[in-house]
Amino acid sequence: MAKQTIFIVEDDSDICRLVQHHLKTAGFATTAFSNGRTVIQEAEQARPSLFLLDVMVPGKDGFELCRTIRQVPSLAATPVVFLTAKSSEADRILGLDLGGDDYVSKPFSPRELVARIKAVLRRFDAPALNPVRVGEIEIDPLAMTLRVRGMHRPTTATEFRMLEHFTRHIGRVFTRNQLLDSVWRDGGYVTPRSVDVYVRRVREKIERDPENPLHLKTVRGAGYRFDAGDK
Repeated sequence: MAKQTIFIVEDDSDICRLVQHHLKTAGFATTAFSNGRTVIQEAEQARPSLFLLDVMVPGKDGFELCRTIRQVPSLAATPVVFLTAKSSEADRILGLDLGGDDYVSKPFSPRELVARIKAVLRRFDAPALNPVRVGEIEIDPLAMTLRVRGMHRPTTATEFRMLEHFTRHIGRVFTRNQLLDSVWRDGGYVTPRSVDVYVRRVREKIERDPENPLHLKTVRGAGYRFDAGDK
C-alpha cells in the first residue's frame, strides 16, 4: 500500500527536519516547502493526504494557503493542520474558520504532533453506511460527499463527520463535549469553542439562512440539535 504523503510548509529548516524525521518514522512520506509559492501547484499534481502548515512563511502564508486549498475543488477536502508559534485564541479560531482541522502551537512535542496528524486522518475513514437524505441535504458517507439543493458542497473531513453524525441522530440534543467525543474521537486536542466554529461552518454550507437555521439549531444552555426541517 502506498504511503500517505504529508506536505510540510515550514521555513525553519531545523523544525522541518525534526518533523520529517518523526513522520517518516511513523510511516508517512513527506514533501517539504520553505515557502508557500508552489505548494498549491504541486499539490494538484501529487494530491497529498494532509497539509502541515506554518503560518508565518514567505510567499503565501499558512492562512492564505489554507484559504486557497479550500477553494480548489481537487484539494478542498484535504485535511489541514497548522503548526505555528501564533498561539493566541484569536489565531486558533481564525485557523479553524479558514477550514483548518487542527492547530498545534510551537513549541511542540513531535510525538504529540504525529498523534494529532493520525487523529485528523482517521476522520477520513468513512463508515460503511448507506447514504442519508434530509430534505434538501444529501450525504454519501462512502464517497464523503455532500449535496445541498442538488449542488455539490465541498467539506473538510471534520465538517463532514459532524454533519453525518447529526443526520444519524435527528432530534437529539448533543452537548459540546458529546460532540467532541463523537466527532473528534481522539482526545483533548480541541476545545468546546472549536465545536461552535464548526457548527457555524456547517450551517454556512447547508442552510439557506445560516443566521436562522432550519436544521442545525442551538439549544440554549444545552448544545445543538439537528431537525429534519419539515414544515
